[in-house]
Amino acid sequence: MIFNEVTYFLLFLAPSVLVFHLAPRIIKPWVLTAFGLAFFTWYAYLHFGGLWGSACVLIFVWELTISRFYRPRSWFCILGIVQAILILCAFKYVPFFSKMWDDTFLMHTHTIVWRMFLPLGISFFTFEFIHFAADSYAGRIKNSTLGEYAAFIFFFPSMVAGPIKRFQHFQAELGGARFDSALFSRGITRILAGLAKKHVLADTFALLFEPLQTDLANLSRPQATIGLLAYGMRIYLDFSAYSDIAIGSGMLFGIVLPENFRWPYCSQDIGEFWRRWHVSLSQWIRDYVYVPLGGSRHGETRTKLNLLIAFAVSGLWHGAGYNFIVWGLWHGAMLVALRQWRAIAGPRGIFLPRMVGQTLTFVGVTAGWAFFSMDLSKAGRVLRLILLGSA
Repeated sequence: MIFNEVTYFLLFLAPSVLVFHLAPRIIKPWVLTAFGLAFFTWYAYLHFGGLWGSACVLIFVWELTISRFYRPRSWFCILGIVQAILILCAFKYVPFFSKMWDDTFLMHTHTIVWRMFLPLGISFFTFEFIHFAADSYAGRIKNSTLGEYAAFIFFFPSMVAGPIKRFQHFQAELGGARFDSALFSRGITRILAGLAKKHVLADTFALLFEPLQTDLANLSRPQATIGLLAYGMRIYLDFSAYSDIAIGSGMLFGIVLPENFRWPYCSQDIGEFWRRWHVSLSQWIRDYVYVPLGGSRHGETRTKLNLLIAFAVSGLWHGAGYNFIVWGLWHGAMLVALRQWRAIAGPRGIFLPRMVGQTLTFVGVTAGWAFFSMDLSKAGRVLRLILLGSA
């Protein structure tokens, strides 16, 4: 991962922080843009055409929707969103959709050559593009400049692994960014904590999970259980570590990025889990998928369907594979079950000790990691081994 490399800190983070704080306020956005472009050129030079293509399309949308010479129109917004989605699909999902076509019609034309051209951070910056276009049309973004927009898109600490930013928040942070020794110290501490979390904890749990990938046939039920539990801890520690480093890096500029993880495994129910896990993604899915589908405004059946669709999208965003869709649907189904439970329990509810709710939620989330971490066939074998004692 890029954040593990000395190059990230010495070649990009340290120089960019220094130049940013020395630069006049009017050119600070362009400092971030320049270092962001240099960052992507260095780490993804083979794929830079994809990045440039995406950027140019959305800069065009910016010019139409934000420029003082145009009044935002719905078709501008739709055009920008459709273009962003098509770019994401072209780079990330063509192999998967091709495989779906082959599987459905028993053809043999599938190729994986497109995987060679996956641009760095495409899933994250595509969602930020869509947010910008939609919020521009809705009137929630006003008085932006091209420099602010470019800095928002190319702010390199958050483009590899999030958090998914909102322009309004970033614009306010950028406008007030200055050197603050206390915030700078917090940033250094946050980066060091993230590195320790990654290398000391996450990598240790990764070793415990490895037998599930390489030696499933010879594992016992306890070993499989430990392996799946270890994966749940590993992905949390790994992902939250990268968020820590990204947030800490932002603090060095005087920019506070949104928090992404809030002790999710302490959640009492699956709804609370998604208010604590990958917070920026769950809020994005809520605002730009679930609510536009109708949210909870059209009856219980429609609400449950919207939840399933929203989480299927969430799963597909994480990866191009059937297993990711199933993982998303698993979480959607748990949220549907939670709504059904609350409907049966009534307004006064049925008391459950917090520890019971936490345990049930943790078990459900952990079972879901089987689908996330391996293909459906292997996930089924792992779950059968854990539940029945035989794969």
